Amino acid sequence: MNLPVSPDVLIDRLSGIQYATPSEVGDGTEYSRAAVLIGLIRIDERLDLLYIRRSQNVITHKGQVAFPGGRQEDTDHDAVDTALREAEEEIGLERDNVQILGTLPFILTPTNFLITPVVGWIKNKFQIRLQKSEVDRVFTIPLNWLANPEHHSRRSYQSLTGLRHGVIFYKPYDGETLWGVTAEITQRFINIL
Repeated sequence: MNLPVSPDVLIDRLSGIQYATPSEVGDGTEYSRAAVLIGLIRIDERLDLLYIRRSQNVITHKGQVAFPGGRQEDTDHDAVDTALREAEEEIGLERDNVQILGTLPFILTPTNFLITPVVGWIKNKFQIRLQKSEVDRVFTIPLNWLANPEHHSRRSYQSLTGLRHGVIFYKPYDGETLWGVTAEITQRFINIL
């Protein structure tokens, strides 16, 4: 699959998206707003996405693969601010090292989070500083590997609420299994590309 690999091309692709704003959900459910950073980083001649593995100390999603991010705080101006703040707190990625390319449509989770994925180009390598209470590991997966349909499938999964959902599961990569909401956001991003 031939994916765009420059910030300018990505900005162009993301700017053409039409989608509802979180304020337009209006279904009566109380959602917690959150944002994650889809961080693109060039490693040698390839383009990778940046992921974390959550620690066993967090309240939810223990040990799961995720994008850096978290709940929006009152001091955050918007989803971009949330994603950048969380990335800096969790892994030491300073906000001035990220070129924001755009956002994806928000995603509603079965756990009542309304997540805005923020796409950012990581300009330079950075010194990883883990917030060990929340993050066990930072790693990357090549974008071309993620885009290969042989590396993922949609399966039925029973959530804690007892409902069955179609959930994306990736094959393991570097000892990590990407699945669930993070895999869904990854696929949405790839489909836009």
